[in-house]
Amino acid sequence: MEKGTLIEFRLQGERLLAVTERPEGKKDWIVVDQRGQSHKLRPGRVEYQIGGGPYKPGDIADFVREVEVLRDPSSLEIAWELLVEEGETVNPSEMALLLFSDQKPTLDYAAHSLLAEDKIYFKKKGDHYEPRTRSQVEEIKHQLEVEEQREREKTAFLTQVNQALEGESVQWESQDRTSLEALEKFVLEPEQPNRKARDILALLGRGKMPPDAFQLLVDLGWWSKHENLFLRRSSYPVNIPQKVLDVVQCYLDTPPADPDSLRLDLTHLKVYTIDDEVTQEIDDGLSLENLGEGQGYRLWIHIADPTRLVSPGDELDMEARSRSTTLYLPTGMISMFPAQLATGPMSLIQGKVCPALSFGVILEESGAIQSYSIHASHIKPTYRLTYDDVDEMFQLDIKAEPEICQLAAIAQLRQQWRSNNGSIQIHMPESSIKVKSDEEIVIELLNDSISRQIVAEMMILAGEVGGKYATEHNIPVPFRAQPQPELPSREELLQLPAGPVRFCALRSCMPRSEIGVTPARHASLGLDSYSQVTSPIRRYTDLLAHFQLKAHLRAEPLPFSAEELQEILYSTSMSAYEATLVERQTNRYFALEYLRRNADRVWPVLVLRWLREDDNLGLILLEDLGLELPHRFEGSVSLGDRLEVQVSRADPHRDEIRFREILASSDNQHN
Repeated sequence: MEKGTLIEFRLQGERLLAVTERPEGKKDWIVVDQRGQSHKLRPGRVEYQIGGGPYKPGDIADFVREVEVLRDPSSLEIAWELLVEEGETVNPSEMALLLFSDQKPTLDYAAHSLLAEDKIYFKKKGDHYEPRTRSQVEEIKHQLEVEEQREREKTAFLTQVNQALEGESVQWESQDRTSLEALEKFVLEPEQPNRKARDILALLGRGKMPPDAFQLLVDLGWWSKHENLFLRRSSYPVNIPQKVLDVVQCYLDTPPADPDSLRLDLTHLKVYTIDDEVTQEIDDGLSLENLGEGQGYRLWIHIADPTRLVSPGDELDMEARSRSTTLYLPTGMISMFPAQLATGPMSLIQGKVCPALSFGVILEESGAIQSYSIHASHIKPTYRLTYDDVDEMFQLDIKAEPEICQLAAIAQLRQQWRSNNGSIQIHMPESSIKVKSDEEIVIELLNDSISRQIVAEMMILAGEVGGKYATEHNIPVPFRAQPQPELPSREELLQLPAGPVRFCALRSCMPRSEIGVTPARHASLGLDSYSQVTSPIRRYTDLLAHFQLKAHLRAEPLPFSAEELQEILYSTSMSAYEATLVERQTNRYFALEYLRRNADRVWPVLVLRWLREDDNLGLILLEDLGLELPHRFEGSVSLGDRLEVQVSRADPHRDEIRFREILASSDNQHN
């Protein structure tokens, strides 16, 4: 180089023009750019040397303006079309001749600039540029279009987001959903890398952690502040496929032929259905049939018959199998079957003739089963009662419905018979948690009332009959069993306070129930065989039992062999366990949220059992709510002691609860 040479070099990635001024040492040059700033350069940093000159720094601005007029990127495509077939390489001077039919310095540099900035048509090879192949150009153009589309979508998404954050109503487009779903995934799977979600959060100036993504989704109105993350993380299918909804509509419009054309007509019987007030799937009813003077009564347990509309392996069956159970959450029910059917033609609706599977039972004086029969039937439910209705009838000693008192007496007889047969009675407080439409949380303590005892004992009796029938006829059905537990000795139990503390100790000894296709004893129920058959609308294993029993009653081949049934039970049991976990976690979340909202209240609690006695960590029972929660005691306590506590910290999202003790009772409750 000589003094006055115009060169191009890069400074922090930016292409700059400068004029050489003087050598600096043996290898460097001092150059001055168009802004008059000096730079020390090694010759190796010079990317392009422009001919002509000598130049002065003041000439650079005019030179650049003249070049800018010539820089038309579209002209490169024309040159590429001329060169691509032959694959000829060109240098900037040759490209200038091709584009401008001349080779003066400004034209050479314009050609150089176009080639240096081109990402589509040419690639550099030494001092020359080689045209890319047609397929390469098409691929690059496609990639650039995709990237441009992404940028457009990102810009549009951010506009939508900002509008939503400002409280404006936003209609999310389909392309927005991929970004929203990336944020969802970041919350639900925080351990997985998620660059897209982090980029969105960064663009919005938010933190880059999963809780920040959760809050953004809430702020956008995409999620509620109490979004059920347990349900979202589970595999439980919330939405029903359209093909299943089409079947539902077809059945509502034109019900299929009844596979049980010869149903036993029991519509003359008075039928009571007893459930919670909010229950919509009514799947059981009770009747008493007077057998005549001195003959006693036949007890009828009527169970809803969804097999009237569902066949093994059809769309409805497979959809129910994928759910395995109806999900009962504080925020509402997600039905195993489409709700239009589950709460409509599948349910036992007051005043309507309904298909049912009816279990007729005559009991001995001891409470044991004397005889029984099972029939596909028609019934007509007479009364739709709630548990509170029935309990009130007892409190008011209403005589108009004597069958209710008889059912209560039968329930007591059955409970005593099961106790004599080795059943294990555990009565722990239970509660119902509901979230109303205005987000008010209501926790109701469920009393162990007469009405609930009636229903529980009648359902257990139907399960015993179902298990007995299947055992006697060698029918594989889902049998429930429970191994015999190793219980504390009578002396050990008597050392514990009676009531919840003692029942809790018994509960901790109980092994998990098992499900299989062969009959086995159920220890806590005191039954030699037992198959749940009373909730075929709500539990898939009950539906399987109905499929098998109904086929045998019709003298048809069984839909499932023992091996096939066992395989189905394996998958549905896993799904049912996951659903139970979602229910449990969701209930706990809203219980903690309720306590958080009522942090100023003082709660009486019972010291229930030790978790780690050495650490003073135990389980307390909030008696007003029926909730069991951990607590680290501040002083010495004994099981059965009663304390008063207040919430010091509650964070439902982190599943954290802390209490402080207000007043410890000086009287230990060892009843």
